[in-house]
Amino acid sequence: MGLSSVTLGTTEQLGDFDMFHLPVSFLEPHWYAAYTSAQHEKRVAAELGMREVEHFLPLYSSVRRWKDRRVQLELPLFPGYVFVRLALRDRLRVVQIPSVVRLVGFNGFPTALADTEMEIMRSGLSQNLRAEPHPFLTVGRRVRITGGPFAGLEGVLRRKKSGMRVVVSLGLIQRSVAVDVDVSDVRPLGA
Repeated sequence: MGLSSVTLGTTEQLGDFDMFHLPVSFLEPHWYAAYTSAQHEKRVAAELGMREVEHFLPLYSSVRRWKDRRVQLELPLFPGYVFVRLALRDRLRVVQIPSVVRLVGFNGFPTALADTEMEIMRSGLSQNLRAEPHPFLTVGRRVRITGGPFAGLEGVLRRKKSGMRVVVSLGLIQRSVAVDVDVSDVRPLGA
């Protein structure tokens, strides 16, 4: 049984869903943040891999001391989030995963992250550079990274004993990550 569509007073039978006219934003793949249940990020990433959905789950190493030993853990850099690249028409492949709460957005409509930012973040973090979660920052000396694997990203400059760090924030999810940079690779914004 096909779907019926009313067009200019006539009724036609549609054999498949390709006849619907969707907005272009539904057809083009973009990066979205999938909000997950607590501590289910790796499980969601594994399920996305089985469903052949392009995804990105950045991890960092953390040494935790327990009573009798030290353990090195791989923890999510953005706790509670897995990034997915898909066209909105395919969003059910993601939101039907039991541990996915929703795609992050406004007024119930998923909002895409900047593709260039996500690609820079993805390529920079794939090089096993030191990055750690950081409290979300909105104030401070804003800089642009001009060299290295994170070139093109903007963030807030932080000094550390061992050198410089830039705190890069993703405003949509209100999360930040601190990355080590060389002092020659940053330029103040507005200069």
